[in-house]
Amino acid sequence: MTNNWILPALILVPFIAGFLCWVVDKLDDHLPRYIALIGMLITLGLTGVLWSQGGFTYELGQQVPSWAAQFQVEWIKSLGINIHLAVDGLSLLMVGLTALLGVLAVGCSFGEIQKNVGFFHLNLLWSLGGVIGVFLAIDLFLFFFFWEMMLVPIYFLIALWGHTGAAGKSRVYAATKFFIYTQVAGLIMLVGILGLVIYGYMMSGTIGFDYYYLMAVARTLDAQAPHIAYALMICMFIGFAVKLPVFPLHGWLPDAHAQAPTAGSVDLAGILIKTAAYGLLRFVIPFFPAASAQFADIAIIFGLIGIFYGAWCAFQQTDMKRLLAYTSISHMGFVLLALYAGNILTFQGLMIMMLAHGLSSAALFIMCGQVYERLHTRDLRLMGGIRGQFQYLPFFLMFFIAALVGIPGLGNFIGEFLILMGAFGKFPTFTIIAAISLVFAGLYGLILIHKALFGTPNEAQKQHYATPLKDLTAREIVLLMVCAIGLVWLGMYPQTFLDVSNSSMRWIANSYIPVQEIVESTQQVVSQANVEIQ
Repeated sequence: MTNNWILPALILVPFIAGFLCWVVDKLDDHLPRYIALIGMLITLGLTGVLWSQGGFTYELGQQVPSWAAQFQVEWIKSLGINIHLAVDGLSLLMVGLTALLGVLAVGCSFGEIQKNVGFFHLNLLWSLGGVIGVFLAIDLFLFFFFWEMMLVPIYFLIALWGHTGAAGKSRVYAATKFFIYTQVAGLIMLVGILGLVIYGYMMSGTIGFDYYYLMAVARTLDAQAPHIAYALMICMFIGFAVKLPVFPLHGWLPDAHAQAPTAGSVDLAGILIKTAAYGLLRFVIPFFPAASAQFADIAIIFGLIGIFYGAWCAFQQTDMKRLLAYTSISHMGFVLLALYAGNILTFQGLMIMMLAHGLSSAALFIMCGQVYERLHTRDLRLMGGIRGQFQYLPFFLMFFIAALVGIPGLGNFIGEFLILMGAFGKFPTFTIIAAISLVFAGLYGLILIHKALFGTPNEAQKQHYATPLKDLTAREIVLLMVCAIGLVWLGMYPQTFLDVSNSSMRWIANSYIPVQEIVESTQQVVSQANVEIQ
């Protein structure tokens, strides 16, 4: 195996750039912004280089993933822990999304963040570096290290630069709530990982955190001790479900979004919750296929409840950011339907949906920040009538809301259509119920457009309006155009991305197999794992 140094560079560049932002903060307030922007552009460029190198292939009957590139060095030899990074189509697209939204997050904070600019960008870039580490790490100790590490900078982003809360819910309250939820979930996931390591030691006398090795252990348990496998699977599922978030483990999300700065909301909605879907795809489904199949009905029911609960709560909101936060909860219900329907169509639909939701939700949170800068409020009751006061802002707001609710021709529609089409054969009733929820998505989208853009300006708010209100700047238009072009590309030419992710998704779909086939596949995985370890 040849080490590809682009993989560690993808993680190190944001860390180094973030540290430099902090160091030069005393010299000039503007310098950290440009260092952070250059760092994320380099990361995006490195992702493009990986894409151009190709290697996203799949051979029929293959029992282990085919990595396009790997990087592996020993770390803690006595515990079988390595710095093992690998990329396939799934992780490459997720890293690309992270780098692109990282550029947008830095760009949208130019006007908003005015204090401790260097330390802000340190936290923002370190959280992005941690997310990239999650997408690349396949040693489970290293994966958990990055999983926990990416949460601490988000805490500081919300607690130090967040908005003032209402009804006694301050930004520190929101940050603490987020941190407690995610830390407890992380500890439960750690129980699942260590359970696999302990059972692996009992079976083979070897301590290891290697992906292939623990997959072999998990599949052996899945076949021979299904009750133990089910318990470990639930531990890992809970760890990812809180981050997704799945109803009823979603309590941290609305407060975190409402109080987070714009860049923090872009990070949370566009990238952070995608790490949970990635974890379920990469670890839970391939490790515990039989236990996952047994759990599928329960998971999808929770997903369906979340779809309608999120949509209903979105109806009730008067705060623009809280409304968008609840739409994320609603959309993530489709993720569970796609995951546990478990075929190539739903997995590919999930891939497109994650990319499209990342772009559309990030763009809408950026626009929340732009509206707040001009109107000094996010309260929909105090807006109204701004359609006639701007030239560009209303167009972009209507475009991205249309994308979020799944208008044909844009990426979200393709993702939802593939998921519903793929899930119908296995779960027709659940699929029909999920399809009905799309009507509610259209309704809260229309309500948001109506309350924000049309009608007459609120009298109490007129005193805050400048005359005339300043429209979007060139920088803000460029940020939104990047998202708009991406959504149109996903809607019109999704095959560009489906070709890259096909091999990864086909392997995961093939690993999600009936119980009676587990034993045979486990033996093949064990033999492959032994070869890898040697």
